[in-house]
Amino acid sequence: MARWVPVTASAPRHPPTRELRQSSKLRDVVYEIRGPANAAAARLEAEGHHILKLNIGNPAAFGFEAPEAILRDVLAGLSSAHGYSESRGIAPARRAVVSRYELVDGFPELDVDDVYLGNGVSELIIMTMQALLDDGDQVLVPAPDYPLWTAAVSLAGGSPVHYLCDEADAWNPDLADIEAKITDRTKALIVINPNNPTGAVYSKEILSGLVDIARRHQLLLLADEIYDRVLYDDAEHVSLATLAPDLLCLTYNGLSKTYRVAGFRSGWVAITGPRDHARGFLEGIDLLASSRLCPNVPAQHAIQAALGGHQTIEDFVLPGGRLLEQRDIAVQMLEKIPGVSCVVPRGALYVFPRLDPEVHEVHDDAQLALDLLLQERILVVQGTGFNWPHHDHLRIVTLPSAHDLSVAIERLGNFLSTYRQ
Repeated sequence: MARWVPVTASAPRHPPTRELRQSSKLRDVVYEIRGPANAAAARLEAEGHHILKLNIGNPAAFGFEAPEAILRDVLAGLSSAHGYSESRGIAPARRAVVSRYELVDGFPELDVDDVYLGNGVSELIIMTMQALLDDGDQVLVPAPDYPLWTAAVSLAGGSPVHYLCDEADAWNPDLADIEAKITDRTKALIVINPNNPTGAVYSKEILSGLVDIARRHQLLLLADEIYDRVLYDDAEHVSLATLAPDLLCLTYNGLSKTYRVAGFRSGWVAITGPRDHARGFLEGIDLLASSRLCPNVPAQHAIQAALGGHQTIEDFVLPGGRLLEQRDIAVQMLEKIPGVSCVVPRGALYVFPRLDPEVHEVHDDAQLALDLLLQERILVVQGTGFNWPHHDHLRIVTLPSAHDLSVAIERLGNFLSTYRQ
């Protein structure tokens, strides 16, 4: 008689776990403003340490309150902001943007359908690059730059080509360097004015030179003007589009800085100039705007209130204003540090001091920023985080009170006096 033997089921075989790697599209994408030093600062805060964050232009964190009229309009609009809006954004807000530019002398004709609202300017920059670029297309980006521009070009498959701004010439763009870097793959020229991180405000002559280059080489103009009303002393902002009515120009702006509502993520892009030659590109922007459904609807209700009435930023940048005082304190304190120099910013919310390599031998400015954080509990961003090619600069936000800035920069000077790499 055959003996019954139980059959034991063998364990199922699983293939090795497939590794999920980071997309190669991110190879050239950096955003050091919220990079490793920022992560280290978060860990220190979790341990109970106080960190003075001089790394990001976030007005609300330093006591700059939003204008009350904006908050009232957002609250009043909440009951009707539950659903999607039109993909470009609500009409009253876009009309307010049009009215804003109607007050700018020489700004080309603008219609409400030429304005797209976005979840901050950042979203609109990314949409623009996705609509514009094929793999290998080149875009001229300033160095130093606001790093999202470089990242957006890379994410879209393009190649950012950095043109130098000249510190010895008040951080103005080097027009000859731009000309030398144009190829048959160059599609657009980015202009950040007032500039982040340098605080430079470009003259009409410099801007005309940039427009002339774009005209001769048939380049799309992309004008980042988010700080156009954060101006000091006798600085005057000239909108790039006013000098290029014959060229397609996209002008980016929003509420984050001038109106102190960075968390609302409320921005816009205004499209001016001829467009018959760019129908495909503009249809691409429209497609991407529709694909994201719409911008944040409650935040759109802030735009009309912000752009009408008293422009409260003037209270901060004119003589006696807090932002002007803080800029002056930052520059004065930095200039007292041996081996440190600083071009006086004429706009924006930052200083971009230089560390003389003959005095401060720095081979890795990211390590410098991390060491400063660990020793002094001060968080700044290294210059290479803004695609500056040398390890000799730092960006410092000028939003803290004059007292806090004085203390922070004094501690920076003490740190530098003994720092060695």
